[in-house]
Amino acid sequence: VQMVESGGGLVQAGGSLRLSCTTSALTFDDYAWFRQAPGKELEGISFITRSDHQTYYLRPVKGRFTISVDDAKNTIYLQMNSLKPEDTAMYYCVANINPVQALDADPRNFGYWGRGTQVTVSS
Repeated sequence: VQMVESGGGLVQAGGSLRLSCTTSALTFDDYAWFRQAPGKELEGISFITRSDHQTYYLRPVKGRFTISVDDAKNTIYLQMNSLKPEDTAMYYCVANINPVQALDADPRNFGYWGRGTQVTVSS
């Protein structure tokens, strides 16, 4: 399973970015976006279940980020608005992982991960 992220870049605080994650086929029901800032642990920030469109957001991004899936394009999106400098991180798209698994000491033990796309928010 190959996950390929794109859409990262440099943006000023208050700005927006939309991350995309393309896969060959949306085989699984659960997809997520994680991020890792320098010197910090991986954190699962947004989750979606395709079958019932249930979503979950980590508190720091709730109300600012939106996860969605386009079945026709085999793509998972993360719309990020009102960006803050503390959102600066490498962002990863993950297939077949749920919020419980994200709490593991090493979430990379679960699911299928992309290589990431860098998001930098300047103040």
